[in-house]
Amino acid sequence: MRPRSLTLLAGILLTGALAAAPASAADPAGDKGFTITDPRIAESSGLAASHLHPGIYWTHNDSGDGPYIYAVDSATGKTVARITLSGVGTPRDVEAISIGPGNQIYVGDIGDNLDGSWPYVWIYRLPEPRKLVDQTVRATQYVVKYSNGARNAESLIVHPKTGRVYIIDKKEDGGHLYEGPATLSPTGTNIFKPIAPVDLWATDAAFSPDGTHLAVRGYFGGVYYDWNGGRIKREGRLDVPLQKQGESVSYSADGTKLLYGSEGADSPVQAQDAPGGSGKASPSGSGSSAAGSDGGSSSGGVKAGAVAVGVAALVLFGLRRLRRPSQRRH
Repeated sequence: MRPRSLTLLAGILLTGALAAAPASAADPAGDKGFTITDPRIAESSGLAASHLHPGIYWTHNDSGDGPYIYAVDSATGKTVARITLSGVGTPRDVEAISIGPGNQIYVGDIGDNLDGSWPYVWIYRLPEPRKLVDQTVRATQYVVKYSNGARNAESLIVHPKTGRVYIIDKKEDGGHLYEGPATLSPTGTNIFKPIAPVDLWATDAAFSPDGTHLAVRGYFGGVYYDWNGGRIKREGRLDVPLQKQGESVSYSADGTKLLYGSEGADSPVQAQDAPGGSGKASPSGSGSSAAGSDGGSSSGGVKAGAVAVGVAALVLFGLRRLRRPSQRRH
């Protein structure tokens, strides 16, 4: 075969290799971080990866804003929609946001800077909008009390499989994971009970998309746990970036990254690899990766791509061998 024909063959094989490889091989999964540019978001205090809109993160301000949540495009840092919650009272101190099964957004109005001044706090639930435009969405409001008295909290998490809601209180010497009722009641009082200690002054937390791990962050560090059905087991420390006032954390939708947010104007959201690499959701699970391919097809794509790349490399090697004699003659 002539050198020119070999070059053409190598090009065809390399093109086939890229086509055969899964998307994650050519385009690494997970977000790379961004800066929130909307001047209306000066106290971003919670973060949650959208289940319906790839690359979109939901956030909200701390106290003093209103019944609003914002959809921010991680590709640009710009707000693409502001959602006004109706059917709720005036928020006091919104500190957390999480997305549960059925694409339901939960907003935690759970802050209490005086650590016990409010006899109850609130959780708001609304469906994630299918269209990202400014709009008003009716929410359900839940009254929350703690079984052992009022307290400050900034971390609200919803298990992606069971839909059960949890809160972690904010204590400088370490707090507790509180479990809510199996189903929240919109008419009665929902009592949250402590079920496990948390070794951190927690400012936010997040479940991995498959529900097997819990990440908890503070101002100066973080811890991740094996969920273990709620009987959490500490696995290690998180590589939390140093931020001006670190207030939020979220897994990326595919579970490969942890994104850390901070308060302030033009606040950065920084990405780090999620520990363990076991936070990916299964294709049938809530919040699963948009790819939705099974392990077999992904493995097959990797193998096919590897074979094609290998053959292409051999062809190019042979091409170089064919060219060497002519180069020496000249």
